[in-house]
Amino acid sequence: MVTVSRFFAVFVAFLISCGVFASAQAADQGPVKVLTSIKPLQLIAAAVQDGVGTPDVLLPPGASPHHYALRPSDVRRLGDADLFYWIGPQMENFLERPLQGRSKPTVAVATVPGLKLRHFVADSGSHEDADEHDHDHQPGSLDEHLWLSTVNARVIAASMAADLSKADPANAARYQANAKAFATRLDAVDAKLKAQVAPIAGKPFFVFHEAFDYFEDAYGLKHAGVFTVAAEVQPGAQHVAAMRAQLQAVGKTCVFSEPPMRPRLAETLTAGLPVKLAELDALGGFNEATANGYEQLLSELGDDLVGCLNSL
Repeated sequence: MVTVSRFFAVFVAFLISCGVFASAQAADQGPVKVLTSIKPLQLIAAAVQDGVGTPDVLLPPGASPHHYALRPSDVRRLGDADLFYWIGPQMENFLERPLQGRSKPTVAVATVPGLKLRHFVADSGSHEDADEHDHDHQPGSLDEHLWLSTVNARVIAASMAADLSKADPANAARYQANAKAFATRLDAVDAKLKAQVAPIAGKPFFVFHEAFDYFEDAYGLKHAGVFTVAAEVQPGAQHVAAMRAQLQAVGKTCVFSEPPMRPRLAETLTAGLPVKLAELDALGGFNEATANGYEQLLSELGDDLVGCLNSL
């Protein structure tokens, strides 16, 4: 009887030690490795992962999500990441082939259910709204700058929290709480921005690249003209002449480009006109991946827009 009891005690101790060992192994694995294609997705992921881990981003500041050339180290990071988020092939088309060989979870954010998406209307440069089930548009017609809507940012954060909770159940409550806190902070950002831009809502401004429509729609703004719908497409001479005529008719105004490069066309378009050239950074390339990084991106857009128009 003593022998049986002693054996049972040893067996229980063995099981406990195995459990401790397994827990130690899990702890040694560290936080879930999250990698995003572009900075705005990293900023949203940072809010969700706050206090547990820090997400990484593939593209360096200033790199174009349309024309990036992956380095061998980038390919390794793609393979190592536990979760990878990108907008989708309509934006980061250079990722389509590399991602075919990836075995771990990959999320094309543009396909996340619940997003409020915008699509370009053929030949007009304008948009029409659609929900996530609308597939009636031609390929390439999606306005992929979807992160500039706080409605979409909330949906993306909730989706990331669900993914992280599945990958790391021990921290599920933290991820869910972070996503909820993020949504609450966005309510405050929305209210601040609406009040901030209200005085300049009627002032005309122009953009080189049609990248800000989600932001404009959210806060009651509308650009007066755009020089090209797609960043990689150069406008023709006839369009350039028409845009210069528009600038002349408007008078004092701001023309916004995106960093890091100001289009060479800028000087030609604005020469001799009372036009101020400024920048709006839709990608937030130099924002730090902190819990509040996404809110800072939006706040900086509001500050830069209002700052230029108020200086005229």
